Amino acid sequence: MNEKNPTNWLAYYDQTRDRPPHDTLKRAMTALAAESQGPLRAIDLGAGVGRDSLPLLEAGWQVLATDKTEAALIELRERAATLGVEGRLTTRLSPFETLGALGEAELVNASFSLPFCPPEAFERLWTTICAAIVPGGRFSGHLLGPRDDWSKQSGVTILSKQQVEALFDGFTIEHLREEEDEGKTAQGKPKRWHIFHLVARRSA
Repeated sequence: MNEKNPTNWLAYYDQTRDRPPHDTLKRAMTALAAESQGPLRAIDLGAGVGRDSLPLLEAGWQVLATDKTEAALIELRERAATLGVEGRLTTRLSPFETLGALGEAELVNASFSLPFCPPEAFERLWTTICAAIVPGGRFSGHLLGPRDDWSKQSGVTILSKQQVEALFDGFTIEHLREEEDEGKTAQGKPKRWHIFHLVARRSA
């Protein structure tokens, strides 16, 4: 991954493919499973090789996984087939800038992917996300704040806490953790993180 503008996604997936699902996803899955009486649908944006998509599939969800990297989606389908859950998986190859309508789902998950939507395309993408989440459904994922090192790079969407909260008009924010820390990237390079960890429920 280029640390100045992280676009080498295959290198990133090599470092993260075997990590457990993100906490935000687990929170949303638990809440929805407790409320639902029927099959659940999820959309995983920037799914990569399946860190979050595979746990959803194994839990019985129908999953639409999107990514702009074809090799990642090929590996995701192979991993799903190995687990015997490929019948519940649909994949779509598309960058955020041209991502079309997504259909409806109880969950839209975007783990560390939305910041890499170009700022000029973010409003349209967010409208698409909100249109996909059914009443009572959830969004889970992450956004980056202005004190993150990647805020200095072009093509990265950066939002203040006030802007993040404003995105969720029509939602109840169930979990919002703001993290600022001197840490490392997936490849072990030093980096200052400013992350918003989010779970929000769309109003009925």
